[in-house]
Amino acid sequence: MPLADRPLHIQLTTPEQVTGALASDLVDCWTEVSDAGGAAGFPFPPVDPAEVAAAVDRIVAGLDPASSRLVVAAVDGALAGWLCLRRDPHPLVAHWGTLHHVQTRLGVRGRGIGAGLVRRAREIAREEMGLEQLRLAARGGVGLEEFYGRLGWREIGRWPGALRLAADDDRDEILMVLTPL
Repeated sequence: MPLADRPLHIQLTTPEQVTGALASDLVDCWTEVSDAGGAAGFPFPPVDPAEVAAAVDRIVAGLDPASSRLVVAAVDGALAGWLCLRRDPHPLVAHWGTLHHVQTRLGVRGRGIGAGLVRRAREIAREEMGLEQLRLAARGGVGLEEFYGRLGWREIGRWPGALRLAADDDRDEILMVLTPL
C-alpha cells in the first residue's frame, strides 16, 4: 500500500478536540454505513441524519480520557472510518472496555481500515487505558464474527433472534471478547 494510502489513526479524548467539520464527517460516515445496511447502531435505513447527528453529539459530549475515546482513521486527509472505545467507570467492571460503532466508509472497504481501527483500539485499551479485555456485540448474519475472529476476538455467546430487522428477519446478537490485550 503506498504511503499516501495508509490510514492515519487519530485518537480523540475530549469534546474540544472534535471540530465541527469532523463531527459532520462522522455523521456522513454513519449515515452512509447505516443506509447501506451496516450494523453500526441504526438498523432501519434510510436513517435521519438529524438523529445520527444527535447520536454523534452524545458520543462527543461523553469523551473523556479515562472512560471514552474516539478513534478515527483518515486516508489522504479524509475520514475513512471510526469507532468508539468505552470503559464503564463502575469498579466492578472497570478493567474491561467495549467497542461501539465500528465502521468504515464504503469506498475504502477491503483496504484494512476497519482492522486497523480495531488494532489501534486494542493498543489504546492496553497501553493507555490499562484495560485487560475488550468486549463487543455484533449483528449476526453479516460476517462480523469472521472479521473480528481474524483479529483475535472469540465468540463467547449469542442472544438468538435478539435483533429484529424486519418482520421476517431476526438476527442473533453475537457477544465477543478480546483477551488478553
